[in-house]
Amino acid sequence: MTGNNSSGQGHKTPGLASLIVSPDRSQFFKYESVSLSCEVQGNSAGWRLKRHTVSGERSDCGGNWGKPEGSSCIVSLIPSHSGVYWCESGPGEHSNAVNITVHDGAVILESPALPVTEGDSVTLRCRYQVIPSNLTADFYKDGSLIRTETTGEMTIPAVSKSDEGLYKCTNSEGESPESWITVT
Repeated sequence: MTGNNSSGQGHKTPGLASLIVSPDRSQFFKYESVSLSCEVQGNSAGWRLKRHTVSGERSDCGGNWGKPEGSSCIVSLIPSHSGVYWCESGPGEHSNAVNITVHDGAVILESPALPVTEGDSVTLRCRYQVIPSNLTADFYKDGSLIRTETTGEMTIPAVSKSDEGLYKCTNSEGESPESWITVT
């Protein structure tokens, strides 16, 4: 599930709750863990972490996925966990939504899951299950090759709105899924 997808449920309440993803990236290898937290201004009672997977499943953390730990949910990821994650309150208010992709292949793109602020520096990395002898990677934005880097990572020193888009990387080991980068 890629693209700038706001889960389509309830209504977003700006500033009231934020979904924090740690580590802050949108792609993971199978069996990696991610911590998802609902940061709420004021009373956090009644806020739950929810997801809508690519297979159409909608559920809360702690059911058949995730381990609640305080205000966080620790998830050991498998490909069927790919989907949209968000925090939701009883009255139906919800936070920002984040797309998470779990890849069963050799390459992922490390890119921020959360929106980046205009002017900030952003580094994208091609990450591998097994580190190849040749780290050279091609980086694509919206399907077009934008850069080849021998280190396997590229930095945008000061992002602007024009850098918003769908990114992926390729290497001799394979191709990553695509991830949307949002600039605010």
